Amino acid sequence: MMISVIIPVYNSSQTIGKLIEGLIENFKGKFNYEVIIVNDGSKDDSEKICKDLVNKQNNVSLYSLSKNFGEHNAVMAGLNNSKGDFAIIIDDDLQNPFNSIIDLVDYGIKNSSKYDVVYADYSNNKYGLLKRLGSKINDITANIILKKPKELYLSSFKIINRFTINEIIKHKSPYVYIDGLILGITNNIGSIKVEHNERQHGQSGYTITRLIRLWLSMFTGFSIIPLRISMVIGILLSLFGLLYSIITIIEKIFYKNYPIGYASIIIFITIFSGTILIALGILGEYVGRIFLSLNQKPQYIIKKVEKNLKN
Repeated sequence: MMISVIIPVYNSSQTIGKLIEGLIENFKGKFNYEVIIVNDGSKDDSEKICKDLVNKQNNVSLYSLSKNFGEHNAVMAGLNNSKGDFAIIIDDDLQNPFNSIIDLVDYGIKNSSKYDVVYADYSNNKYGLLKRLGSKINDITANIILKKPKELYLSSFKIINRFTINEIIKHKSPYVYIDGLILGITNNIGSIKVEHNERQHGQSGYTITRLIRLWLSMFTGFSIIPLRISMVIGILLSLFGLLYSIITIIEKIFYKNYPIGYASIIIFITIFSGTILIALGILGEYVGRIFLSLNQKPQYIIKKVEKNLKN
Protein backbone atom coordinates (compact mmCIF):
# COMPACT_ATOMS: atom_id res chain seq x y z
CA MET A 1 0.00 0.00 0.00
CA MET A 2 1.35 3.41 -0.97
CA ILE A 3 0.51 6.86 0.39
CA SER A 4 0.88 9.84 -1.95
CA VAL A 5 1.53 13.05 -0.04
CA ILE A 6 0.52 16.04 -2.17
CA ILE A 7 1.76 19.47 -1.16
CA PRO A 8 0.78 22.58 -3.17
CA VAL A 9 3.53 25.13 -2.61
CA TYR A 10 3.33 28.90 -2.96
CA ASN A 11 6.03 31.19 -1.51
CA SER A 12 6.94 28.70 1.22
CA SER A 13 10.73 28.88 1.27
CA GLN A 14 10.76 29.18 5.07
CA THR A 15 8.57 26.15 5.76
CA ILE A 16 8.71 23.61 2.93
CA GLY A 17 12.11 22.17 3.90
CA LYS A 18 11.05 21.55 7.51
CA LEU A 19 7.76 20.06 6.34
CA ILE A 20 9.32 17.56 3.93
CA GLU A 21 12.06 16.49 6.33
CA GLY A 22 9.53 16.09 9.14
CA LEU A 23 7.19 14.07 6.94
CA ILE A 24 9.95 11.69 5.85
CA GLU A 25 11.15 11.24 9.42
CA ASN A 26 7.64 10.43 10.64
CA PHE A 27 6.65 8.24 7.66
CA LYS A 28 9.89 6.25 7.49
CA GLY A 29 9.31 2.63 8.53
CA LYS A 30 5.54 3.15 8.86
CA PHE A 31 4.29 3.69 5.31
CA ASN A 32 5.35 3.14 1.74
CA TYR A 33 5.04 6.69 0.43
CA GLU A 34 5.82 9.27 -2.22
CA VAL A 35 5.91 13.02 -1.74
CA ILE A 36 4.62 15.14 -4.63
CA ILE A 37 5.47 18.83 -4.41
CA VAL A 38 3.59 21.11 -6.80
CA ASN A 39 5.21 24.53 -7.04
CA ASP A 40 2.35 26.85 -7.97
CA GLY A 41 4.35 29.70 -9.48
CA SER A 42 6.18 30.74 -6.30
CA LYS A 43 8.02 34.04 -6.45
CA ASP A 44 10.53 33.26 -3.68
CA ASP A 45 13.21 30.54 -3.38
CA SER A 46 10.69 27.72 -2.90
CA GLU A 47 11.55 26.02 -6.20
CA LYS A 48 15.29 25.98 -5.46
CA ILE A 49 14.72 24.54 -1.99
CA CYS A 50 12.35 21.91 -3.41
CA LYS A 51 14.94 20.91 -6.04
CA ASP A 52 17.52 20.40 -3.29
CA LEU A 53 15.04 18.21 -1.42
CA VAL A 54 14.42 16.12 -4.54
CA ASN A 55 18.18 15.59 -4.98
CA LYS A 56 18.51 14.44 -1.36
CA GLN A 57 15.49 12.14 -1.28
CA ASN A 58 14.57 9.39 -3.74
CA ASN A 59 10.87 9.43 -2.90
CA VAL A 60 10.25 13.15 -3.50
CA SER A 61 9.28 14.64 -6.86
CA LEU A 62 8.69 18.25 -7.90
CA TYR A 63 6.22 19.49 -10.50
CA SER A 64 6.68 23.18 -11.29
CA LEU A 65 3.71 24.92 -12.88
CA SER A 66 4.25 27.59 -15.50
CA LYS A 67 2.41 30.21 -13.42
CA ASN A 68 0.19 30.54 -10.37
CA PHE A 69 -2.99 28.55 -11.10
CA GLY A 70 -4.35 28.42 -7.55
CA GLU A 71 -4.23 25.84 -4.77
CA HIS A 72 -7.01 23.57 -6.03
CA ASN A 73 -5.57 23.44 -9.56
CA ALA A 74 -2.15 22.63 -8.10
CA VAL A 75 -3.72 19.80 -6.10
CA MET A 76 -5.25 18.48 -9.33
CA ALA A 77 -1.77 18.41 -10.88
CA GLY A 78 -0.58 16.36 -7.90
CA LEU A 79 -3.53 13.96 -8.00
CA ASN A 80 -3.06 13.36 -11.74
CA ASN A 81 0.55 12.34 -11.12
CA SER A 82 0.02 10.33 -7.94
CA LYS A 83 0.46 6.57 -7.74
CA GLY A 84 -0.71 5.90 -4.21
CA ASP A 85 -3.65 3.85 -2.99
CA PHE A 86 -4.41 6.90 -0.86
CA ALA A 87 -3.53 10.58 -1.28
CA ILE A 88 -3.10 12.91 1.64
CA ILE A 89 -3.37 16.61 0.82
CA ILE A 90 -1.61 19.00 3.16
CA ASP A 91 -0.80 22.72 3.17
CA ASP A 92 2.79 23.94 3.09
CA ASP A 93 2.57 26.23 6.15
CA LEU A 94 3.45 23.77 8.99
CA GLN A 95 0.14 24.45 10.73
CA ASN A 96 -0.59 20.72 10.75
CA PRO A 97 1.54 18.95 13.41
CA PHE A 98 3.24 15.75 12.29
CA ASN A 99 1.41 13.65 14.88
CA SER A 100 -1.88 14.91 13.38
CA ILE A 101 -0.72 13.81 9.93
CA ILE A 102 0.00 10.30 11.22
CA ASP A 103 -3.37 10.23 13.02
CA LEU A 104 -5.21 11.21 9.83
CA VAL A 105 -3.42 8.61 7.71
CA ASP A 106 -3.96 5.84 10.30
CA TYR A 107 -7.63 6.71 10.66
CA GLY A 108 -8.18 6.93 6.89
CA ILE A 109 -6.56 3.55 6.23
CA LYS A 110 -8.26 1.76 9.12
CA ASN A 111 -11.67 3.06 8.03
CA SER A 112 -11.12 2.69 4.29
CA SER A 113 -14.03 0.23 4.01
CA LYS A 114 -16.31 2.84 5.54
CA TYR A 115 -15.02 6.16 4.20
CA ASP A 116 -13.74 7.24 0.78
CA VAL A 117 -12.52 10.55 2.17
CA VAL A 118 -11.58 11.64 5.69
CA TYR A 119 -11.27 15.34 6.56
CA ALA A 120 -9.24 16.81 9.38
CA ASP A 121 -11.53 18.71 11.74
CA TYR A 122 -9.87 21.53 13.67
CA SER A 123 -11.65 22.04 16.98
CA ASN A 124 -9.86 25.39 17.27
CA ASN A 125 -8.24 26.45 14.00
CA LYS A 126 -5.50 29.08 14.08
CA TYR A 127 -6.15 30.68 10.71
CA GLY A 128 -6.10 34.45 10.30
CA LEU A 129 -9.28 36.53 10.47
CA LEU A 130 -9.67 36.81 6.69
CA LYS A 131 -9.35 33.08 6.06
CA ARG A 132 -11.68 32.23 8.97
CA LEU A 133 -14.28 34.61 7.58
CA GLY A 134 -13.87 33.19 4.07
CA SER A 135 -14.14 29.62 5.39
CA LYS A 136 -17.34 30.48 7.26
CA ILE A 137 -18.93 32.02 4.15
CA ASN A 138 -17.83 29.04 2.03
CA ASP A 139 -19.21 26.64 4.65
CA ILE A 140 -22.65 28.29 4.60
CA THR A 141 -22.67 28.36 0.79
CA ALA A 142 -21.60 24.68 0.61
CA ASN A 143 -24.50 23.72 2.89
CA ILE A 144 -26.92 25.27 0.39
CA ILE A 145 -25.27 24.68 -2.98
CA LEU A 146 -23.49 21.36 -2.43
CA LYS A 147 -25.87 19.88 0.18
CA LYS A 148 -22.92 19.46 2.52
CA PRO A 149 -23.68 17.93 5.93
CA LYS A 150 -23.69 20.84 8.38
CA GLU A 151 -21.39 19.07 10.83
CA LEU A 152 -18.71 18.44 8.19
CA TYR A 153 -15.79 20.88 8.08
CA LEU A 154 -14.25 21.12 4.60
CA SER A 155 -10.60 21.28 5.51
CA SER A 156 -7.79 21.46 2.96
CA PHE A 157 -6.10 18.71 5.04
CA LYS A 158 -7.62 15.35 4.07
CA ILE A 159 -6.97 11.78 2.91
CA ILE A 160 -8.63 10.39 -0.23
CA ASN A 161 -8.75 6.79 -1.50
CA ARG A 162 -7.83 5.71 -5.03
CA PHE A 163 -11.46 5.31 -6.16
CA THR A 164 -12.17 8.96 -5.34
CA ILE A 165 -8.86 10.12 -6.85
CA ASN A 166 -9.69 8.41 -10.13
CA GLU A 167 -13.10 10.08 -10.22
CA ILE A 168 -11.73 13.53 -9.32
CA ILE A 169 -9.13 13.54 -12.10
CA LYS A 170 -11.82 12.94 -14.71
CA HIS A 171 -12.74 16.59 -14.15
CA LYS A 172 -11.04 18.66 -16.88
CA SER A 173 -12.59 22.09 -16.35
CA PRO A 174 -10.14 24.92 -15.58
CA TYR A 175 -12.37 25.90 -12.65
CA VAL A 176 -11.57 23.50 -9.85
CA TYR A 177 -13.04 23.13 -6.38
CA ILE A 178 -11.80 19.83 -4.94
CA ASP A 179 -14.33 19.63 -2.10
CA GLY A 180 -17.21 20.23 -4.51
CA LEU A 181 -15.97 17.35 -6.66
CA ILE A 182 -15.67 15.09 -3.61
CA LEU A 183 -19.21 15.86 -2.43
CA GLY A 184 -20.45 15.10 -5.94
CA ILE A 185 -18.69 11.73 -5.98
CA THR A 186 -19.37 10.16 -2.59
CA ASN A 187 -21.39 10.41 0.62
CA ASN A 188 -18.94 8.16 2.46
CA ILE A 189 -17.07 10.97 4.15
CA GLY A 190 -15.61 10.92 7.66
CA SER A 191 -13.70 13.32 9.86
CA ILE A 192 -11.23 13.20 12.72
CA LYS A 193 -10.36 15.84 15.29
CA VAL A 194 -6.77 17.06 14.95
CA GLU A 195 -4.59 19.81 16.32
CA HIS A 196 -3.79 23.00 14.44
CA ASN A 197 -0.74 25.19 15.00
CA GLU A 198 -0.27 28.92 14.72
CA ARG A 199 1.41 30.07 11.50
CA GLN A 200 5.10 30.51 12.29
CA HIS A 201 6.33 32.09 9.06
CA GLY A 202 4.93 34.37 6.39
CA GLN A 203 1.31 35.15 5.64
CA SER A 204 -1.54 33.17 4.17
CA GLY A 205 -1.69 33.21 0.37
CA TYR A 206 -5.45 33.68 0.56
CA THR A 207 -6.26 37.26 -0.36
CA ILE A 208 -9.78 38.64 -0.74
CA THR A 209 -9.49 38.14 -4.51
CA ARG A 210 -8.51 34.48 -4.12
CA LEU A 211 -11.30 33.83 -1.63
CA ILE A 212 -13.86 35.40 -3.98
CA ARG A 213 -12.51 33.34 -6.89
CA LEU A 214 -12.78 30.16 -4.82
CA TRP A 215 -16.29 31.07 -3.70
CA LEU A 216 -17.35 31.68 -7.31
CA SER A 217 -15.94 28.29 -8.34
CA MET A 218 -18.18 26.65 -5.76
CA PHE A 219 -21.15 28.96 -6.31
CA THR A 220 -21.38 28.55 -10.08
CA GLY A 221 -19.43 25.34 -10.72
CA PHE A 222 -21.67 22.70 -9.15
CA SER A 223 -25.26 23.92 -9.26
CA ILE A 224 -27.79 26.02 -11.16
CA ILE A 225 -29.32 27.20 -7.88
CA PRO A 226 -27.91 30.75 -8.34
CA LEU A 227 -29.81 31.02 -11.64
CA ARG A 228 -32.98 29.82 -9.95
CA ILE A 229 -32.50 32.28 -7.09
CA SER A 230 -32.11 35.19 -9.53
CA MET A 231 -35.25 34.01 -11.36
CA VAL A 232 -37.27 33.86 -8.13
CA ILE A 233 -36.06 37.35 -7.11
CA GLY A 234 -37.02 38.63 -10.55
CA ILE A 235 -40.52 37.13 -10.27
CA LEU A 236 -41.07 38.55 -6.78
CA LEU A 237 -39.92 42.03 -7.81
CA SER A 238 -42.12 41.88 -10.93
CA LEU A 239 -45.14 40.97 -8.80
CA PHE A 240 -44.26 43.77 -6.41
CA GLY A 241 -43.97 46.19 -9.34
CA LEU A 242 -47.36 45.03 -10.69
CA LEU A 243 -48.99 45.49 -7.29
CA TYR A 244 -47.50 48.96 -6.92
CA SER A 245 -48.75 49.89 -10.41
CA ILE A 246 -52.31 48.83 -9.51
CA ILE A 247 -52.17 50.84 -6.28
CA THR A 248 -50.89 53.87 -8.19
CA ILE A 249 -53.70 53.64 -10.79
CA ILE A 250 -56.35 53.33 -8.08
CA GLU A 251 -54.97 56.30 -6.17
CA LYS A 252 -54.81 58.33 -9.39
CA ILE A 253 -58.49 57.56 -10.12
CA PHE A 254 -59.73 58.51 -6.66
CA TYR A 255 -57.29 61.36 -6.02
CA LYS A 256 -57.19 63.64 -9.04
CA ASN A 257 -54.33 65.72 -7.68
CA TYR A 258 -52.27 62.69 -6.70
CA PRO A 259 -48.61 63.71 -7.14
CA ILE A 260 -46.07 61.45 -8.77
CA GLY A 261 -43.20 60.92 -6.32
CA TYR A 262 -39.75 61.50 -7.70
CA ALA A 263 -38.05 59.67 -4.81
CA SER A 264 -40.15 56.51 -5.20
CA ILE A 265 -39.44 56.40 -8.94
CA ILE A 266 -35.69 56.64 -8.36
CA ILE A 267 -35.84 53.95 -5.66
CA PHE A 268 -37.76 51.52 -7.86
CA ILE A 269 -35.55 52.15 -10.88
CA THR A 270 -32.48 51.50 -8.74
CA ILE A 271 -33.90 48.28 -7.26
CA PHE A 272 -35.08 46.85 -10.57
CA SER A 273 -32.00 47.81 -12.56
CA GLY A 274 -29.73 46.48 -9.81
CA THR A 275 -31.62 43.17 -9.79
CA ILE A 276 -31.38 42.89 -13.56
CA LEU A 277 -27.63 43.55 -13.49
CA ILE A 278 -27.10 40.94 -10.75
CA ALA A 279 -29.04 38.34 -12.75
CA LEU A 280 -27.09 39.22 -15.90
CA GLY A 281 -23.83 38.99 -13.93
CA ILE A 282 -24.67 35.50 -12.68
CA LEU A 283 -25.69 34.41 -16.17
CA GLY A 284 -22.53 35.98 -17.60
CA GLU A 285 -20.40 34.07 -15.11
CA TYR A 286 -21.90 30.78 -16.26
CA VAL A 287 -21.58 31.67 -19.96
CA GLY A 288 -17.99 32.89 -19.49
CA ARG A 289 -16.97 29.67 -17.78
CA ILE A 290 -18.59 27.62 -20.55
CA PHE A 291 -16.79 29.71 -23.19
CA LEU A 292 -13.36 29.30 -21.54
CA SER A 293 -13.94 25.57 -20.96
CA LEU A 294 -14.92 25.06 -24.62
CA ASN A 295 -11.75 26.91 -25.63
CA GLN A 296 -9.81 24.43 -23.49
CA LYS A 297 -8.33 26.86 -21.00
CA PRO A 298 -5.76 24.68 -19.19
CA GLN A 299 -6.46 23.44 -15.70
CA TYR A 300 -2.71 23.69 -15.06
CA ILE A 301 0.50 23.59 -17.08
CA ILE A 302 3.51 21.66 -15.80
CA LYS A 303 6.65 23.42 -16.98
CA LYS A 304 9.33 21.32 -15.29
CA VAL A 305 9.52 17.99 -13.51
CA GLU A 306 12.30 17.15 -11.08
CA LYS A 307 12.82 13.55 -9.92
CA ASN A 308 15.72 11.76 -8.34
CA LEU A 309 17.18 9.22 -10.76
CA LYS A 310 16.94 6.60 -8.02
CA ASN A 311 13.13 6.79 -8.30
